[in-house]
Amino acid sequence: MLKLDRLDWVDGIAINTFGLHVGIRVTDSLILGMIKEILPFGWEFSTNLEVDYLYSVIVGSDKSHAQIQRKHAVYSDILLLEANRDVVPVVDAIKRDIHLFVGEMSQGRVFIHSGVVGWGEEAILLPGLTFTGKSTLVAELVRAGAIYYSDEYAVLDGNGLVYPFARPLSIRDDGCFSGRSVRIEEIGGVSGTRPLPVGIIIGTFYEAGSPCSLTRLSPGEAVLSLLSNSLSARRQPETVLPVLKRVAERAACFSGPRGDASEAAEQILTRFGRADP
Repeated sequence: MLKLDRLDWVDGIAINTFGLHVGIRVTDSLILGMIKEILPFGWEFSTNLEVDYLYSVIVGSDKSHAQIQRKHAVYSDILLLEANRDVVPVVDAIKRDIHLFVGEMSQGRVFIHSGVVGWGEEAILLPGLTFTGKSTLVAELVRAGAIYYSDEYAVLDGNGLVYPFARPLSIRDDGCFSGRSVRIEEIGGVSGTRPLPVGIIIGTFYEAGSPCSLTRLSPGEAVLSLLSNSLSARRQPETVLPVLKRVAERAACFSGPRGDASEAAEQILTRFGRADP
């Protein structure tokens, strides 16, 4: 078994993110720049070296000597997350894991798998897991004038307000499992900066050739939809359920398939939007 504490760690950082302390140590300083790009939105450097979670990143070498680690690798505490000759999958593994950790363990926020845009004085939530077309629809809503909040998570406080989690959009081209990062400014959009109440919840998913066909949900049905996309429902049900009920009782809730994202975005903003931006 690899003895991580015996390796030559040349650099590292400690960060605070949503009240959690995370440490990252590396065998090569150059990879830190890539890692900083994928950390949770709003993270800050921390001087607290007592961390809740530790990532150990080993940068491999292309040399053929038997004693040299040839693959890049990342461990979360002592668990191997990823080992690969390409550094990108290793950094992607850190991104997936740290976001799940923060979403599950944050005490002050409830994280929902959801796209989020602002429209007028309210937010539109688009709950859904990966590969349901959230990012594509969020991009089209932003092109149509909505304010970008997130294509990944709706971050809710105890009062049901949703906060920005405005990382670059992750756009998947046809046939690709890994998304390419697109900054919101590249598509003419702007990011939100203040929390908003949730006005509309739309649980939609891509279905080729389908019109945007949305039906009204009851608050109870909307809670179930949000609950199925919550990161911490099992770990913190006593915290999560009251927040989701508060959000669903206030918002107009819909569900159904959609086809072309630009047509769906236009329909959502004209038919379901409560106010002009």
